[in-house]
Amino acid sequence: MKPVLISEIPGPKAKGYVARDAEAISPSYTRSYPFVMDHGCGSFVWDVDGNRYIDFNAGIAVTATGHCHPEVVKAIQEQAAKFIHMSGTDFYYSVQIELAEKLNSLVPGNQVKRLFFTNSGTEAVEAAIKLARYYTRRPRMIAFLGSFHGRTMGALSLTASKVVQKRGFGPLVPGVTHVPYGYCYRCSYNLEYPACDVACVKFIEELFEKTLHPDEVAAIFVEPIEGEGGYVVPPPLFHVRLRELADRYGILLVDDEIQTGIGRTGKWFAIEHWGVVPDIVTIAKGIASGMPIGAMVARKELMTWPPGAHGNTFGGNPVCCAAALATIRLIEGGLMENAAKMGQYMLDRARAMEAEHPTIGDVRGKGLMIGIELVEDKGGKKPARALRDDVIQRAFKKGLLILGCGPSTIRFMPALTIDGQTADEGLAIFEGALTEAEKAR
Repeated sequence: MKPVLISEIPGPKAKGYVARDAEAISPSYTRSYPFVMDHGCGSFVWDVDGNRYIDFNAGIAVTATGHCHPEVVKAIQEQAAKFIHMSGTDFYYSVQIELAEKLNSLVPGNQVKRLFFTNSGTEAVEAAIKLARYYTRRPRMIAFLGSFHGRTMGALSLTASKVVQKRGFGPLVPGVTHVPYGYCYRCSYNLEYPACDVACVKFIEELFEKTLHPDEVAAIFVEPIEGEGGYVVPPPLFHVRLRELADRYGILLVDDEIQTGIGRTGKWFAIEHWGVVPDIVTIAKGIASGMPIGAMVARKELMTWPPGAHGNTFGGNPVCCAAALATIRLIEGGLMENAAKMGQYMLDRARAMEAEHPTIGDVRGKGLMIGIELVEDKGGKKPARALRDDVIQRAFKKGLLILGCGPSTIRFMPALTIDGQTADEGLAIFEGALTEAEKAR
């Protein structure tokens, strides 16, 4: 199927809802364009005016199995007919235990693991912060510039994606030191890989010599691929050296797989691309095809906190657990393989565009997590923020939903079910929007 636009964009019903939203909902939300959803199926969504769009967002990398996959819908309906809630922190139910066992088996590493359920990604990060401090008895943490770990106060203290996310909310949780990520296209040290000898990790050693004693650091929090920071794929040795550094000083390595995990990059967890085993893994987004659930998984010996030390009411909700188990079955049944295959196909197509467009500075990604960074010119690499935003708007009006990240990157994060025809149609719309926006500059 192709996009079908039967009204002006946005249509009259959409305009009405957007106006009502402005009166009823917090202005802190970050809507990129006035798309008002009515229903969806696979990689297609329909707005309230009946217009059909290709969705390259998947609910911000959440609807991994596509919109309303029938097996996920069936699992939700069947569980809802049994019971909807029973608070897994106080009682037992089989679907929660089964999901915990499954996720523990999928997380990298042969060690025995334990899991804590949450309602979201940011809560999974909060749980990881608390566990790291409790286990190590150390107060400090390291995170990376460009990182996004959530917006609750602890997670926000680790986040360093956009200043608007922190402005006005201080003081934040103390003890966080931010260091440059392995962003080779915009190296903070003006070096080149591999001659740099992974200077972005060596810099942490310099901190340990001058300002931050390693025996005070509980954990290093890292995204295997930076998400909101620009879909930045680090150099091959980045995570390997980070693991070595953490081991050298007894620091826990916390792998934030909230946007990258559950098959999106062609592996269960993106950190597997580098053969690194983390100590703690945070999971959410794509785990349940749109139902709100997250998890923090750690080696068994790390979970020394006693009953009552941490908990919540809704984490591991039975309906969400059922949706997650159905999602995992589908990903095991071929969707992860499709993510690897279609991701490489889309990445190759995007890289072919790079040679034809003076504003495409860098194309990068793993699986169906692809970033196209737009620049004013390839030599200077100045971020083309206005151009990026213009392309997104033009694509929307042509029937393609895409979003930005980082200073000037457009990200593709479609459902893992996407096929070649839909990918081609979406990429053609994107390139058409980019061509128009380049001419309009």
